[in-house]
Amino acid sequence: MNRLLACLLLLACGLDRVHAATATSWPMFRGDPAQSGVSPARLPDKPVLKWRFKTGGPVSATAAIVDGAVFIGSADSNVVCLSLADGTRAWSFQTGGAVEASPLVLDGRVYIGDTLTNFFALDAKTGTKVWSRGFDDKIKSSANWIPGTNGGGAQVLVGGYDFRLHSFEAGTGKSNWVYETGNYINGSPAISRGRTAFGGCDAIVHVVDVVSGRKQREIEAGAYIAASGAMEGNLLFVGHYENELLCVDVEEGRILWKYRDRAFPFMSSPAVTADRVLVGSRDKRLHCVNRADGKAVWTFQTRGKVESSPVVADDRVVVGSDDGRLYLVSLADGTERWTYDLGQPVQSSPAVVDGHVVIGCDDGHVYCFGAPR
Repeated sequence: MNRLLACLLLLACGLDRVHAATATSWPMFRGDPAQSGVSPARLPDKPVLKWRFKTGGPVSATAAIVDGAVFIGSADSNVVCLSLADGTRAWSFQTGGAVEASPLVLDGRVYIGDTLTNFFALDAKTGTKVWSRGFDDKIKSSANWIPGTNGGGAQVLVGGYDFRLHSFEAGTGKSNWVYETGNYINGSPAISRGRTAFGGCDAIVHVVDVVSGRKQREIEAGAYIAASGAMEGNLLFVGHYENELLCVDVEEGRILWKYRDRAFPFMSSPAVTADRVLVGSRDKRLHCVNRADGKAVWTFQTRGKVESSPVVADDRVVVGSDDGRLYLVSLADGTERWTYDLGQPVQSSPAVVDGHVVIGCDDGHVYCFGAPR
């Protein structure tokens, strides 16, 4: 298969939505390879606490949920698999370093990195290590993936503090390519239309061909980017440390609009719907802007920094805050629908499947909320 056909295959596969979130599955950070942060699930009007699971350290990572199992890491250097039904532990895998990245669950395996520079592929049923790769520095980026090309299997993409974006064969861990940047990569690379786009501490949006690993273009962002971006077609939506949310056309290589409100960084990753972009800020608010022009639609005030990344589910937005609360907010007008006080900061982002929200907390617990009995 030549390169043109390979690229056409990626488009034909609908890469933006392959293995996307479904009503019963949230297989990766932000739900899908484009990292849209949108779930088709429906949630109860007044969720109740179904269970909580205690780990040995703060939980800032986001869960993945597949086939009734919850996969999540903790600062206690463990990745655990829990039952969505009751929170009982099926297995635990010790990584060696704190786990701040979120897992990717793909074809019966769990892909995740730690801050001790290791990246693992684990058997999703047993937690047994299938393979691992060592980086030159810690890994906070969550993994993403693309379908196989040229007859090969799926490929896993993940960034590191070694300044590099890595592509591995999902089945074996063999390196496909390495793309070098100028500084740390914190966020997860978003994927759409045969390319990945991501930022880092070099203040550049990098646009890279996912098959070859070749640079397509670099776009100056104006400040370093700690969060992950969300893609929709050729557009990347991402916030940066100098208080702006950007809409970047990665095909044309230019910034279409900038949203700026107060002088606080955007460390949250945005959720993108057909007409709106939602993102948290260190100004203690959740912001909703018009996707077409970046104009403010509404803001929702919390009592703490919002570094948790919002998820849109039906007509509501789910997000955590450093004030220790989990919120449900109306997508239409930003009014509060429901809240629950967890007691300590919530930097983890929600994982949403039908009737359930799973989220971590700095108190060392994983919480699951659902419909009343």
